[in-house]
Amino acid sequence: MNGFFDYVKNNTDQIGDLLLEHLQLTVFAVVIAVVLGIPIGILITRYQKFAKPVLALTSVVQAVPSLALLGFLIPFIGIGSTPAIIMVVLYSLLPIVKNTYTGLSSIPGDTLEAAKGIGLTDRQILSKVQIPLALPIMMAGIRISAVTAVGLMTISAFIGAGGLGYLVFSGIQTVDNNQILAGAIPAGILALVIDFVVSRIEYSVAPNGIPLADGRIKNKARKRRKAMPAGRKIAIASIVFLLIGGTVAYSFLKEDKIVIGSKNFTEQLILGNMLADLIEDKTDLEVERQLNLGGTKVAYGALEKGEIDAYVEYTGTLLIDVLKQDVETDPETVYAKVGKMIPEKSQVDVLDPIGFNNTYALAMTKEDIEKYDLKTVSDMSKVSDRLILGSTIEFANREDGYLGLKKKYPDMKFQDVQPVDGGLRYTALTNGRTNVIDSFSTDGLLQKFDLTVLEDDKKFFPPYYAVPLVRQETLEEHPELKKVLNTLKDKITDEKMQELNYKADVEKQRPEKVARDFLIEEGLISK
Repeated sequence: MNGFFDYVKNNTDQIGDLLLEHLQLTVFAVVIAVVLGIPIGILITRYQKFAKPVLALTSVVQAVPSLALLGFLIPFIGIGSTPAIIMVVLYSLLPIVKNTYTGLSSIPGDTLEAAKGIGLTDRQILSKVQIPLALPIMMAGIRISAVTAVGLMTISAFIGAGGLGYLVFSGIQTVDNNQILAGAIPAGILALVIDFVVSRIEYSVAPNGIPLADGRIKNKARKRRKAMPAGRKIAIASIVFLLIGGTVAYSFLKEDKIVIGSKNFTEQLILGNMLADLIEDKTDLEVERQLNLGGTKVAYGALEKGEIDAYVEYTGTLLIDVLKQDVETDPETVYAKVGKMIPEKSQVDVLDPIGFNNTYALAMTKEDIEKYDLKTVSDMSKVSDRLILGSTIEFANREDGYLGLKKKYPDMKFQDVQPVDGGLRYTALTNGRTNVIDSFSTDGLLQKFDLTVLEDDKKFFPPYYAVPLVRQETLEEHPELKKVLNTLKDKITDEKMQELNYKADVEKQRPEKVARDFLIEEGLISK
């Protein structure tokens, strides 16, 4: 546990910022869900023919995996906090709508008839009889939604919305349990705090004598207690306003700034911070970091839509995964093709290569290498029917990954293929759950886990030289950016990039520190 406390101590500011982001996003989403859900629940109580379809629809949404829902929303809404909030709102509707409907429908008919008998209007019956009696059940639904929203919001880090999920995803990528706990424990505490706050709100608004969801009964004695001072009410209202208003401002009131993105692994986080630091040091432009996005589809899609202005991609990925071209093995040919075709396809310029080639590689433990006497991918293919491949989901479905690899090596017939994302594939390999993983030639985890890379003897994997991508529109507005970002040309070798990744993955230095230290060391930015 000492390692965990040391991590928290060294990263208190970051954890605090991410916790505040998480709280803002969660509160905003839950408030929207309540504003939408309660009126819907009331309406389907009045118009019973709509009850089953509405409840069925909200149930179907609950059944859809959260990542699948995000994947559906991204093409239409983009990245950032907006799709994350919409996702959480949709997931939060079912308990709120259902509990509102159930609470109102369970009120005895005799009670409603009595209310009508004393001359109350439908609106008065709703406000003075139905809602007070149904309030415990309604609030139970809100409590469930609020607590669930905290956990769901961790997924928002996948699309650059921030929050505590950033630490969880980063920890998974780097096999760092301390980092995972630094994100998970505050999220758990936040869920308990929100549940407590909602329970206090429930108690304060409940009528006297009504049993609450947790069995408490608000008695009349409470009514005689001194009312909350006006100053305290104003303070509470101000806090809620700031949380919601801050989120709205963050989501919708963005100033003109350069947005730098990255994909969701260590090397990308380092490179993304390098681009941002260079722009901040060499220009007067304001920079926003939208790092730790999903894979190529998410990051490149965000670039095309103008949600980010620049990020680092790899020539082989651009050729095969983006342009859908045949595999090429000559680095200059690949760079020439993507340099010509990417601007035509997406109005995005390909800048000068940074220097290193982060190509795919197949890695195994030294024990299995010795057991089967392996040196090359061809050697491994001959015994692949006794091996399990534990690759990333992206690698398993790419033509420049497993799909094309098994065509190039026809003897390759694994006993099983188990897609495992991020750093978890290293854990699965070292635990003996798998025998072969896909890796990157510059990955610091290769050194950490003492793995051996098989020689690609048939030269299947294309070159993956790192190149900055920048929107043409951004360069037209700020032409100085091209010169600034091209200062990275040929500055990082394969060995150097692996060293930088090692510092982040193994020595547990923050990617932003690794990036900045390198730029200072190379004299590219001032201290």
